[in-house]
Amino acid sequence: MSRLASIFFVAAVCLAQETNPLASDPKAAEVGRWSFRIYCAPCHGIHADGGRGPDLTLGTYAAGDRDIDLFRVISRGVPGTEMAAYGGRVEDEGIWRMVAYIKSVARHDNSNLQGDAGAGQKIFWGKGGCGACHRVADKGSGPGPDLTRVGRQRSVAYLRTSIVNPDADVTPGYGTVTVITREGKSIVGVEKSYDNFSAQLVDLSGHYYSFLREDVTSMKRESRSLMPSSYGRLLSEGEINDLLAYMISLRGGQ
Repeated sequence: MSRLASIFFVAAVCLAQETNPLASDPKAAEVGRWSFRIYCAPCHGIHADGGRGPDLTLGTYAAGDRDIDLFRVISRGVPGTEMAAYGGRVEDEGIWRMVAYIKSVARHDNSNLQGDAGAGQKIFWGKGGCGACHRVADKGSGPGPDLTRVGRQRSVAYLRTSIVNPDADVTPGYGTVTVITREGKSIVGVEKSYDNFSAQLVDLSGHYYSFLREDVTSMKRESRSLMPSSYGRLLSEGEINDLLAYMISLRGGQ
């Protein structure tokens, strides 16, 4: 068997595994922990308890809870999301070790979640006014990120920070663009496209704008959010917990 054929054979065997072939290796999770810190911690947190990426200690995962589901996600990534593919950078055994580590930290509970999701839903669509900028399934609108699956995509800690300090970590592609027209008018919106020659943006009213740099006085892109930073004052701690409980419940119906 040629080396290339051997590689494909090993990959096929690994993909055919339903359970982790290294599950009985007591050192697999520890070795996987160090790989996790290198490749996964920037999004999922140093202890896998979430950040920009989901909290993996809850023991339930968007792609499925089987070992092979986790292997496939790490290996192939998730198209259309921030989850990159590591199959070309990490060997299959290394990926299985990361799977072992992820499974080893799973608590299989939601003890870190507080609040009433039903009350949070009312705040989201009412007092919080979140639906003016965010969509959940076929409800809501605006230029903000779609939150239909946010419970699968973000951790509780990350969402809390996003509510009270939205500038702390702006989702890629949702920075702020400010254009000053030749008439002196300032137009501010969420970035849709930006380069050295043009800018496209959507303001908070949902109006779409496109400008050529040569036709305006100035164009500026900033890594800050248009989301108000006043929710920490507008909402009580209990209301924020309720809002978080609702957002974590948003899992896309899958």
